[in-house]
Amino acid sequence: MPVPHGPCNCEPADKTPVMRSPWSGRGELGFASATGNSTTESLNTKAGLTYEDSDWLHKLNIAGLRASSEYTRVEEDGRVVRGRQETAERYTLSTSSARKLAEFRQLAAALRAESDGFASYDRQAVFSIGYGTRLWDYEKFQLDLQLGPGYKWARHADDKAIEAGFIGRGYFDISYALTQNTELSNTLLIEAGAENTYGQNDFGVSVSMNRHLALKAGWQVRHNTLVDPNLKTTDTLTTMNVVYTLR
Repeated sequence: MPVPHGPCNCEPADKTPVMRSPWSGRGELGFASATGNSTTESLNTKAGLTYEDSDWLHKLNIAGLRASSEYTRVEEDGRVVRGRQETAERYTLSTSSARKLAEFRQLAAALRAESDGFASYDRQAVFSIGYGTRLWDYEKFQLDLQLGPGYKWARHADDKAIEAGFIGRGYFDISYALTQNTELSNTLLIEAGAENTYGQNDFGVSVSMNRHLALKAGWQVRHNTLVDPNLKTTDTLTTMNVVYTLR
């Protein structure tokens, strides 16, 4: 007669915890091309790498934007000349290292360097230190803040004159999980100096397709209070990118 078996209280043979990698990263790529009566092309890329352990948080981000268009010019003798010209070329590198003081509290040092061929400042670099904390931390909504002093170096594009001085820096990072696979994000950077105040706001909506791939729509606004007479104080950039996340 078979002997009945009760519930098994057996433990799994291997109880070794899965170690989470301290490395994470994300890359974005967007490309647009139009041909026919007019020809335009644009490419924007972003990449970020993060290393985090129990004491430190290190971040590295790079971004690039290039755009060109075809033009037609009629010479005095009636000849039609076609050519191509760059309409945007900007490269940005930013990095930061933060020493954790407690959960969501840190002291950080940050560096941002930028090259822009179509702005009042064709070269600029900002170094800052600051205190960061999380102001709100809910299940779907987080708001992080970082404030501190910094020093900015910038070169004017027209006469190559150097402008340098101390600034106040503020950085705000908001994320909201709209649904299980849809996230809203917004970052605001403010660098306020005696000569010029620079602000950059990046808003994005990303929809995950799987664990690693997502589609992201973004809208960026950049504003300078002081620009050359022939330039506008505000620039905007709308993007639609494919995002790959390294987990």
